[in-house]
Amino acid sequence: MVGQAARAQTRPMNNPLYLGILFALVCAFITNLAFLFKHRGAVAAPPVDIRRPLASAAGLFRSKWFLIGWLVAAGAWVFHVLALSLAPLSVVQTVLAGGLVLLAVMADRLFGFRVGRRQWAGLTAAAVGMGLVAISLPAVNGAHSSYSLTAAIAFEGVLLGLIALIIVLPRLLGVRVKGRGLALAAAAGLMFGASGVAVKALTGLLAEHALLGLASPWLPFAALVSVTAFYTSARALQDGEAVPVIATTGTAANVIGIAAGIVVFGDPLPSDTLGIVMQAAGFVLVVAAAALMPAPVRAARVDGAPQERPAAPLPHRAGRRFGPRDGYIRHVRGTDKGERPVEACG
Repeated sequence: MVGQAARAQTRPMNNPLYLGILFALVCAFITNLAFLFKHRGAVAAPPVDIRRPLASAAGLFRSKWFLIGWLVAAGAWVFHVLALSLAPLSVVQTVLAGGLVLLAVMADRLFGFRVGRRQWAGLTAAAVGMGLVAISLPAVNGAHSSYSLTAAIAFEGVLLGLIALIIVLPRLLGVRVKGRGLALAAAAGLMFGASGVAVKALTGLLAEHALLGLASPWLPFAALVSVTAFYTSARALQDGEAVPVIATTGTAANVIGIAAGIVVFGDPLPSDTLGIVMQAAGFVLVVAAAALMPAPVRAARVDGAPQERPAAPLPHRAGRRFGPRDGYIRHVRGTDKGERPVEACG
């Protein structure tokens, strides 16, 4: 009897869903670490120019911190795929969203950023909001990898149109560089979300058709969107402040993942009034968090940051000089046409 009771107690923990949630938690921690490393490298690399993709990629990867961040992000992607293969998309993205609080702690304790009260409030609101969404989700069984092809194509099409609008609109409106950085961060997050939808669809095809599932158009689509997100995210890290940019990217990707889980993959919605109210409150908190995040983030000097020597005075252009940014003393060798500093490679 004792043995049967013990097996009954441990059986739920053997559910693949719990393993998927564990993989998602690991992914959340590693993803935040990767973003912070990539930010450290991106601010020391030449500005990303999408018209010169190979040169821009070479400039980024010559920065050792960006290379380290990219390798760490590759490890996070493996855990993300494992989580998606075992748990519903909405559950995985909700767990990843809860990792936003880890971002504030890691940025403050490990990377020397002084996270302001507004950022703490925004990150906490996002985490609590996603927590409410997670609590209100009905119980699920299986990975929920089946989907409607028509719904998936329509969802991705609307998403791509929204991405294009977010990228183009700030430039048309003459938004300042930091504002464009946040817009690019949101666009990159939507791209990561679109890629996640494609990867989730692929996991279902692989489970059903084995390696033949790789012949699906979802594979090249996921690769193309991921590469575009790579450049967009790197430029966002260069133009914006670290914590708001990373939080905006993560929040956008997670919201899209939760929405896609419900719309495309049929993840269940709450059936009672309390669950619906909790989900609505959760999404309101996420929107409020997005409004709080763009405030400036003060930064402290980071020991061991690349190019720690004080930047040499620049020739004056339009009366502007450039100094410390985001905790790093940048080694600057000039300015580009947009009056942004062109930095030496770190």
